[in-house]
Amino acid sequence: MSEIDQKNLFNFSRLGYAIIESNRLDEWIAFGRDAIGMHAEYLSRDALSFRMDSHTRRILIQKGKLEDFSALGFQLIGEEYLDKILEILKKRKVEIRKGTEAEAVLRGVKSFWGFSGPKGLRIEIFTDPILTDTPLSMLSKGFVTGQFGMGHVAMVSKRPEKTIEFWKEIFGARISDSIRQKLSGMTVDITFLRMNPRHHSVAVASTTGLHLDPLPTRVQHLNIEVKNLEDMTEAYLRCRKLGFEIAHGIGQHPNDLELSFYAITPSGFELEVGWNPIPVSETDWKEMKYKQISSWGHQPEISTVLPRVNEFRRGIASLFRSEYIPF
Repeated sequence: MSEIDQKNLFNFSRLGYAIIESNRLDEWIAFGRDAIGMHAEYLSRDALSFRMDSHTRRILIQKGKLEDFSALGFQLIGEEYLDKILEILKKRKVEIRKGTEAEAVLRGVKSFWGFSGPKGLRIEIFTDPILTDTPLSMLSKGFVTGQFGMGHVAMVSKRPEKTIEFWKEIFGARISDSIRQKLSGMTVDITFLRMNPRHHSVAVASTTGLHLDPLPTRVQHLNIEVKNLEDMTEAYLRCRKLGFEIAHGIGQHPNDLELSFYAITPSGFELEVGWNPIPVSETDWKEMKYKQISSWGHQPEISTVLPRVNEFRRGIASLFRSEYIPF
């Protein structure tokens, strides 16, 4: 168990930014700005940035053929925690690289350190974001960030125990609750991990029994939270009007009680736009187990026949490839 766990520390990390590699920047600006309602600006011909608050970067789209997340950035509340995490990684013999000044500016941070995380996804850690008082120009009235971070991510793992242990050891994550449900003909276990008052910053899903990974991307979905119910419903309507596919319509989760919908991004993974999830109170929170991912709603709004065939093929193919975990 890490030094961070031994001291029972908590609430020192939060999701700070996401970097996505895509050749579809024009589709992304229409999706992020015109459908979801975020502030958008081209940094160059090869880079697109989305803002949600005073941070100069929250989502960075860089030109490339990956069509997937290339990195996740986590903000730490002080140098003390940065030093402790770097020490843990060095003891674990994980290769660490400090970002260049130009890379840091592109990410909207003063400095950062990066290393290869679960599934080979690059994990970056920083303490000081670059802030701006330039007014936001966006359709949404606002997003919930601050101590909650910019949202959460969900990923599928063939090595769920190791993946969960990674988030616990490096970021002090704690299990909020778990769900077991049949999805697409498979029984799936989902573990929800919190790092701060947000119910979860990371969710790890796995198929029971034989662990498969049927997804083409390393992250299944990214969640962002709007401040007003109208912002969520209006984003849903704009997505439909502009022709962006809705993976799951508006519904509510039983564990964090968030109302949300899932839209398919130009890169193929899903973006969940949510409203009003309950925060975690460390003094009285009790871990629970649920039998369904949704209390109501979240119905598929696209044909699931071909996606399920492709999921089956990818799931079988995943048996023949390894999944990287840092330790």
